[in-house]
Amino acid sequence: MQRLSDIGAAVIGSGFIGTVHIEALRRMGVRVCGLLGSTPERAAARAEQLGVPRAYASLDELLADEAVQVVHVTSPNHLHHGQVKQILSAGRDVVCEKPLALTSDQSAELSRCAAESGRVNAVNFNIRFYPLNQHVSELVRDGGLGDVRLVSGRYFQDWLLLETDWNWRLEPDRGGPLRAVGDIGSHWLDLVAFMTGLRITSVMADMATFIPTRQQPAGPVETFSTERAAETVERAIGTEDIATILLRFENGARGTVAISQLSPGRKNSLTYEIDGSSAAVAWDSEQPDQLWIGHREKPNEILIRNPALMRDAGQLAAALPGGHVEGFADTFRALFRAIYADVAAGAPSEAPTYPTFAEGHDEMLVGDAVAESARTGTWSDVRRTE
Repeated sequence: MQRLSDIGAAVIGSGFIGTVHIEALRRMGVRVCGLLGSTPERAAARAEQLGVPRAYASLDELLADEAVQVVHVTSPNHLHHGQVKQILSAGRDVVCEKPLALTSDQSAELSRCAAESGRVNAVNFNIRFYPLNQHVSELVRDGGLGDVRLVSGRYFQDWLLLETDWNWRLEPDRGGPLRAVGDIGSHWLDLVAFMTGLRITSVMADMATFIPTRQQPAGPVETFSTERAAETVERAIGTEDIATILLRFENGARGTVAISQLSPGRKNSLTYEIDGSSAAVAWDSEQPDQLWIGHREKPNEILIRNPALMRDAGQLAAALPGGHVEGFADTFRALFRAIYADVAAGAPSEAPTYPTFAEGHDEMLVGDAVAESARTGTWSDVRRTE
């Protein structure tokens, strides 16, 4: 069993999420050996800013660094497939941002490659690792809500509210054919499937694009940047700004979710409510330390995140005592702790507690059903091969 301090990692991507990965790894004690950016110049500048010892000029150079055991892929979506295949072929463990690939054919291939390689593989569905969400997953599994009947919620942001807002995710050849659903909706869909232990079997989706043309800056733009470019080019937009989706789960439960990147004032609001036959729970990512618990015949409750009051899975994900709020960045450390336990052991465990490539592929299949339903105006089944 390796010590975390003996494990070297490298990160592909020097933007917002890449930086979050680097900081979470450092907090765990993992050595960050270097980073790979979109250009050698950008990588060098970012490495200096972050105090990372090395900026790689190419993926080949990164993989030639024998100190690197794990590679974190936080590059734009269209690069995931090729980069992950190369990383696995080089015998490295890999953590990939969602979506796993641009298409479900690509994600199926990556899932097969990962299984055949025997390497640790994970998709960064970090929202699972808020401690209260880990607590809920165990609560539901142990029958604490009775039979799950209804799952509802939303994921709203406002960072693409204006026609001058721009990001590479708006480009289908880089971000994929689904934008709001693929970028943030996938987190919600993965989260509720994880917590309920129920797979989504069919969907009825409606999507809309309210800003059909946008002003693309002449130069690069950081995610969530509020800067306005002096020079822009008008671009047609073909991906969705919002989506509303009805869901059916494998036990017969029903669900509904609204997804939007155009909701003024909503910076990162993921909410859910899970209604069971004996109790209900509700949670909001902008108040992550509070879980509402609903009852019929006794007073409702608010559980404030506290390791002493949560089930084992929630305790394991928590790093701070009650009253000390844990937020977005802390979920990365909790997720990485689970992943790196297998890295230290030298192989994936029999039942990983983190989302694997197989689960990342399954989420791609749900996305396929959403796209098909929106196109046809009918219910679409999630087409799994098993």
